Amino acid sequence: MPLLGFGVYQNYDAKLSVIEAFKAGYRHVDSAQAYRNEAAVGQAIEASGLDRGDLFITTKCVSKTHGYDSTLAGVDQSLARFGFEYIDLFLIHDPFSGTERRLDTYRALLDAQKAGKIRTAGVSNYGIKHLEEIKNVGLPMPAVNQIELHPLCQQRPIVDYCRAHSIVVQAYCPIIRGQMNHPTIQTVAKKHERDPAQILIRWSLQKGFVPLPKSSTPSRIRSNADIYDFSLDAEDMAQLNGLDLGAAGAISWNPVDAP
Repeated sequence: MPLLGFGVYQNYDAKLSVIEAFKAGYRHVDSAQAYRNEAAVGQAIEASGLDRGDLFITTKCVSKTHGYDSTLAGVDQSLARFGFEYIDLFLIHDPFSGTERRLDTYRALLDAQKAGKIRTAGVSNYGIKHLEEIKNVGLPMPAVNQIELHPLCQQRPIVDYCRAHSIVVQAYCPIIRGQMNHPTIQTVAKKHERDPAQILIRWSLQKGFVPLPKSSTPSRIRSNADIYDFSLDAEDMAQLNGLDLGAAGAISWNPVDAP
């Protein structure tokens, strides 16, 4: 899995954006059935001329589609929309469907993995309770948990649990949806002569997360990937780590506490 992904949530011109992202060096694209742009992502891959095997593509199934049979059908539908023979990573998008349907959905993804339709099964927006459900019934733990993560919302108990169980943590909203005016973020950006988004993406990488910045602006797509020629020092990391507001810092739905 490439350590930097390109998010396409609310991107209604995803084909052109994904092509631009490929030009900027991204090889990891994060889509979802609910984003309604799987077909556009597939078209971008076809137009790019890149080898499918060099790319890592994610999609997700939202709670209204959860259930064993409906999830298996949804995997086939996603494959058809993408125009793929397999999907690299398939996530349960959210935990709103309740214990029984969550587990049925996860079992369907494991069976789709065994059938070769998906390479890896994971979850998104899962709190510790939801992850423990999987563990307690004896199923393999998910490979990935994708959650909202940035300095204002660090979800430390979930991150610690994932690390203890070898679950990769992906970070959505890593650049706080552009809300980067906090003085500490601005100060670190000025110190490194970088824009605040680059600082936040760098923070995420140095924390060991897989950040998924999104943009439809070509210059932003490129600059968000231009983060490998500098690093944050211990003081920078400590300052950014100190911004955590817990759940109050979330800027998205962040349904990790769903029953």
